[in-house]
Amino acid sequence: MCLLLFAYKIHPKYKLMLAANRDEFYERPTASAQFWTDAPQVLAGRDLVQSGSWLGVTRTGRLAAVTNFRDPNQPKGAVSRGNLVGDFLRGTDSVSEYLNKVENTAENYTGFNLLVGDFGPEHAELAYFSNRGTGVKILDAGIYGLSNALLDTPWPKVVQGKENLAKIVEKNVECSPNPLFELMQTSFPAEDKYLPETGIGLERERILSACFIETPIYGTRCSSVILIGYDNSISFSEASFHPSVDRMNETFQII
Repeated sequence: MCLLLFAYKIHPKYKLMLAANRDEFYERPTASAQFWTDAPQVLAGRDLVQSGSWLGVTRTGRLAAVTNFRDPNQPKGAVSRGNLVGDFLRGTDSVSEYLNKVENTAENYTGFNLLVGDFGPEHAELAYFSNRGTGVKILDAGIYGLSNALLDTPWPKVVQGKENLAKIVEKNVECSPNPLFELMQTSFPAEDKYLPETGIGLERERILSACFIETPIYGTRCSSVILIGYDNSISFSEASFHPSVDRMNETFQII
Protein backbone atom coordinates (compact mmCIF):
# COMPACT_ATOMS: atom_id res chain seq x y z
CA MET A 1 0.00 0.00 0.00
CA CYS A 2 1.57 3.27 -1.07
CA LEU A 3 -1.02 5.97 -0.43
CA LEU A 4 -3.66 6.30 2.29
CA LEU A 5 -5.92 9.33 2.60
CA PHE A 6 -8.42 9.32 5.43
CA ALA A 7 -10.86 11.52 7.31
CA TYR A 8 -11.41 10.51 10.92
CA LYS A 9 -14.41 11.69 12.96
CA ILE A 10 -15.07 14.82 10.90
CA HIS A 11 -17.77 13.68 8.47
CA PRO A 12 -21.38 13.86 9.75
CA LYS A 13 -22.17 10.29 8.62
CA TYR A 14 -18.88 8.42 8.81
CA LYS A 15 -16.44 7.82 11.65
CA LEU A 16 -13.88 6.95 9.03
CA MET A 17 -13.57 7.63 5.31
CA LEU A 18 -10.47 5.96 3.89
CA ALA A 19 -9.19 5.81 0.32
CA ALA A 20 -6.07 3.81 -0.53
CA ASN A 21 -3.89 2.81 -3.46
CA ARG A 22 -1.70 -0.26 -3.44
CA ASP A 23 1.34 -0.03 -5.73
CA GLU A 24 3.20 -3.22 -6.61
CA PHE A 25 4.89 -5.09 -9.43
CA TYR A 26 2.27 -6.49 -11.79
CA GLU A 27 3.85 -9.94 -11.76
CA ARG A 28 3.52 -10.40 -7.98
CA PRO A 29 0.68 -12.88 -7.31
CA THR A 30 -2.21 -11.24 -5.49
CA ALA A 31 -5.75 -12.08 -4.44
CA SER A 32 -8.34 -9.31 -4.54
CA ALA A 33 -10.33 -8.42 -1.43
CA GLN A 34 -12.41 -11.30 -0.13
CA PHE A 35 -13.32 -12.95 3.16
CA TRP A 36 -10.46 -15.22 4.16
CA THR A 37 -11.21 -18.92 4.41
CA ASP A 38 -8.76 -19.28 7.33
CA ALA A 39 -10.19 -16.22 9.14
CA PRO A 40 -13.82 -15.72 8.00
CA GLN A 41 -14.25 -12.46 9.88
CA VAL A 42 -11.45 -10.81 7.84
CA LEU A 43 -12.13 -9.00 4.56
CA ALA A 44 -8.88 -8.08 2.85
CA GLY A 45 -6.73 -8.49 -0.20
CA ARG A 46 -3.91 -10.98 0.09
CA ASP A 47 -0.34 -11.23 -1.09
CA LEU A 48 0.04 -14.78 -2.39
CA VAL A 49 3.81 -14.80 -1.87
CA GLN A 50 3.92 -14.14 1.88
CA SER A 51 0.18 -14.57 2.72
CA GLY A 52 -0.03 -11.14 4.34
CA SER A 53 -2.10 -8.11 3.39
CA TRP A 54 -1.85 -4.37 2.88
CA LEU A 55 -5.37 -3.33 3.92
CA GLY A 56 -8.36 -4.99 5.53
CA VAL A 57 -11.31 -4.80 7.89
CA THR A 58 -13.30 -7.27 9.96
CA ARG A 59 -17.00 -7.78 10.54
CA THR A 60 -16.56 -6.27 14.02
CA GLY A 61 -14.91 -3.06 12.82
CA ARG A 62 -11.20 -3.74 13.19
CA LEU A 63 -9.07 -2.10 10.48
CA ALA A 64 -5.41 -2.23 9.52
CA ALA A 65 -3.25 -0.89 6.70
CA VAL A 66 0.48 -0.83 6.02
CA THR A 67 2.75 1.10 3.67
CA ASN A 68 6.44 0.61 3.00
CA PHE A 69 8.94 3.24 4.16
CA ARG A 70 11.04 4.31 1.19
CA ASP A 71 14.76 4.05 1.92
CA PRO A 72 16.91 2.09 -0.54
CA ASN A 73 19.72 1.80 2.02
CA GLN A 74 17.74 0.36 4.92
CA PRO A 75 18.37 -3.17 6.22
CA LYS A 76 15.93 -5.86 5.13
CA GLY A 77 13.77 -7.32 7.87
CA ALA A 78 13.30 -11.03 8.48
CA VAL A 79 9.50 -10.88 8.76
CA SER A 80 7.02 -9.79 6.05
CA ARG A 81 5.35 -6.46 6.72
CA GLY A 82 2.08 -7.87 5.44
CA ASN A 83 1.84 -9.91 8.64
CA LEU A 84 1.30 -6.69 10.58
CA VAL A 85 -2.11 -6.26 8.96
CA GLY A 86 -3.25 -9.87 9.15
CA ASP A 87 -2.14 -10.34 12.76
CA PHE A 88 -4.17 -7.38 13.97
CA LEU A 89 -7.27 -8.32 12.00
CA ARG A 90 -7.21 -11.89 13.30
CA GLY A 91 -6.42 -10.87 16.87
CA THR A 92 -8.23 -9.44 19.87
CA ASP A 93 -5.65 -7.01 21.28
CA SER A 94 -6.70 -3.41 21.65
CA VAL A 95 -5.14 -0.86 19.30
CA SER A 96 -2.65 0.28 21.93
CA GLU A 97 -1.80 -3.23 23.08
CA TYR A 98 -1.11 -4.37 19.55
CA LEU A 99 1.04 -1.40 18.56
CA ASN A 100 3.05 -1.68 21.77
CA LYS A 101 3.83 -5.30 20.86
CA VAL A 102 4.77 -4.26 17.33
CA GLU A 103 7.03 -1.54 18.69
CA ASN A 104 8.90 -4.12 20.76
CA THR A 105 9.61 -6.24 17.67
CA ALA A 106 9.97 -3.43 15.13
CA GLU A 107 13.54 -4.32 14.19
CA ASN A 108 12.26 -7.56 12.62
CA TYR A 109 10.71 -5.63 9.71
CA THR A 110 11.94 -3.55 6.81
CA GLY A 111 10.75 0.06 7.22
CA PHE A 112 6.97 0.39 7.49
CA ASN A 113 4.06 2.63 8.42
CA LEU A 114 1.18 0.90 10.20
CA LEU A 115 -2.34 2.22 10.75
CA VAL A 116 -4.69 0.23 13.00
CA GLY A 117 -8.16 1.03 14.29
CA ASP A 118 -11.05 -0.46 16.19
CA PHE A 119 -14.49 0.88 15.31
CA GLY A 120 -16.70 -1.24 17.53
CA PRO A 121 -20.25 -0.20 18.49
CA GLU A 122 -19.21 1.51 21.73
CA HIS A 123 -15.94 3.18 20.79
CA ALA A 124 -13.62 4.24 18.01
CA GLU A 125 -9.84 4.36 18.21
CA LEU A 126 -7.27 4.89 15.47
CA ALA A 127 -3.50 4.90 15.87
CA TYR A 128 -0.28 4.96 13.87
CA PHE A 129 3.20 3.55 14.30
CA SER A 130 6.30 3.48 12.14
CA ASN A 131 9.55 1.69 12.89
CA ARG A 132 11.21 4.74 11.34
CA GLY A 133 9.39 7.15 13.66
CA THR A 134 9.25 7.96 17.36
CA GLY A 135 6.59 5.83 19.01
CA VAL A 136 2.89 5.06 18.88
CA LYS A 137 0.58 7.95 18.02
CA ILE A 138 -3.11 7.86 18.96
CA LEU A 139 -4.86 9.96 16.33
CA ASP A 140 -7.30 12.78 16.98
CA ALA A 141 -10.11 13.76 14.63
CA GLY A 142 -8.77 15.15 11.36
CA ILE A 143 -7.68 14.54 7.78
CA TYR A 144 -4.48 12.59 7.28
CA GLY A 145 -2.24 11.40 4.47
CA LEU A 146 0.28 8.58 4.45
CA SER A 147 2.57 7.45 1.66
CA ASN A 148 6.08 5.99 1.91
CA ALA A 149 7.37 8.40 4.51
CA LEU A 150 6.08 9.24 8.00
CA LEU A 151 2.44 10.21 8.54
CA ASP A 152 1.57 13.58 6.95
CA THR A 153 5.03 14.07 5.44
CA PRO A 154 4.26 16.77 2.84
CA TRP A 155 4.98 14.86 -0.35
CA PRO A 156 3.00 16.41 -3.24
CA LYS A 157 0.44 13.60 -3.56
CA VAL A 158 -0.15 13.63 0.19
CA VAL A 159 -0.66 17.40 0.32
CA GLN A 160 -2.91 17.50 -2.74
CA GLY A 161 -4.75 14.37 -1.70
CA LYS A 162 -5.58 15.77 1.73
CA GLU A 163 -6.83 19.01 0.20
CA ASN A 164 -9.07 17.15 -2.23
CA LEU A 165 -10.35 14.81 0.46
CA ALA A 166 -11.27 17.81 2.61
CA LYS A 167 -13.38 19.15 -0.27
CA ILE A 168 -15.14 15.80 -0.65
CA VAL A 169 -15.91 15.67 3.07
CA GLU A 170 -17.29 19.21 3.01
CA LYS A 171 -19.49 18.80 -0.07
CA ASN A 172 -20.74 15.22 0.21
CA VAL A 173 -22.95 14.53 3.21
CA GLU A 174 -24.20 11.27 1.67
CA CYS A 175 -20.79 10.31 0.33
CA SER A 176 -20.58 7.35 -2.03
CA PRO A 177 -17.27 5.65 -2.89
CA ASN A 178 -17.22 7.24 -6.37
CA PRO A 179 -15.61 10.62 -5.58
CA LEU A 180 -13.01 8.84 -3.46
CA PHE A 181 -12.13 6.51 -6.32
CA GLU A 182 -11.81 9.51 -8.63
CA LEU A 183 -9.50 11.14 -6.09
CA MET A 184 -7.19 8.13 -6.07
CA GLN A 185 -6.87 7.88 -9.86
CA THR A 186 -5.06 11.15 -10.51
CA SER A 187 -2.08 10.17 -12.63
CA PHE A 188 -0.21 13.47 -13.06
CA PRO A 189 3.33 13.56 -11.64
CA ALA A 190 4.43 16.44 -9.43
CA GLU A 191 6.69 19.22 -10.62
CA ASP A 192 10.35 18.40 -10.07
CA LYS A 193 10.83 21.25 -7.61
CA TYR A 194 8.36 19.61 -5.21
CA LEU A 195 9.77 16.09 -5.36
CA PRO A 196 11.30 14.50 -2.26
CA GLU A 197 14.82 13.09 -2.30
CA THR A 198 14.65 9.53 -1.03
CA GLY A 199 17.72 8.12 -2.75
CA ILE A 200 16.06 6.55 -5.81
CA GLY A 201 16.92 9.19 -8.42
CA LEU A 202 14.94 11.97 -10.06
CA GLU A 203 13.26 9.87 -12.77
CA ARG A 204 11.82 7.37 -10.31
CA GLU A 205 10.83 10.12 -7.87
CA ARG A 206 8.89 11.73 -10.72
CA ILE A 207 7.09 8.50 -11.66
CA LEU A 208 6.21 7.64 -8.08
CA SER A 209 4.95 11.16 -7.29
CA ALA A 210 1.64 10.50 -9.03
CA CYS A 211 -1.30 9.33 -6.98
CA PHE A 212 -2.07 6.61 -9.54
CA ILE A 213 1.09 5.01 -10.96
CA GLU A 214 1.45 3.33 -14.34
CA THR A 215 4.66 1.84 -15.78
CA PRO A 216 5.25 -1.26 -17.95
CA ILE A 217 6.12 -3.45 -14.94
CA TYR A 218 4.95 -1.62 -11.80
CA GLY A 219 1.97 0.46 -10.82
CA THR A 220 -1.23 0.88 -8.85
CA ARG A 221 -2.73 -2.58 -8.57
CA CYS A 222 -5.91 -1.60 -6.73
CA SER A 223 -7.80 1.32 -5.22
CA SER A 224 -9.87 0.70 -2.10
CA VAL A 225 -12.48 2.73 -0.25
CA ILE A 226 -13.64 1.95 3.28
CA LEU A 227 -16.54 3.82 4.88
CA ILE A 228 -17.38 3.17 8.53
CA GLY A 229 -20.53 4.91 9.73
CA TYR A 230 -21.63 6.18 13.11
CA ASP A 231 -24.41 3.60 12.76
CA ASN A 232 -21.61 0.96 12.69
CA SER A 233 -22.17 0.13 9.02
CA ILE A 234 -19.05 -0.92 7.11
CA SER A 235 -18.61 -0.63 3.35
CA PHE A 236 -15.52 -1.92 1.55
CA SER A 237 -15.19 -1.16 -2.18
CA GLU A 238 -12.29 -2.10 -4.41
CA ALA A 239 -11.23 -1.49 -8.00
CA SER A 240 -8.42 -3.69 -9.34
CA PHE A 241 -6.11 -2.74 -12.21
CA HIS A 242 -3.69 -4.48 -14.52
CA PRO A 243 -2.39 -3.33 -17.93
CA SER A 244 -3.75 -6.47 -19.60
CA VAL A 245 -7.31 -6.35 -18.23
CA ASP A 246 -10.12 -3.89 -17.76
CA ARG A 247 -10.86 -2.33 -14.38
CA MET A 248 -12.72 -4.65 -12.01
CA ASN A 249 -14.99 -3.43 -9.20
CA GLU A 250 -16.25 -5.19 -6.08
CA THR A 251 -18.30 -3.75 -3.22
CA PHE A 252 -18.95 -5.47 0.09
CA GLN A 253 -21.50 -4.24 2.61
CA ILE A 254 -20.41 -5.95 5.84
CA ILE A 255 -23.02 -4.67 8.28
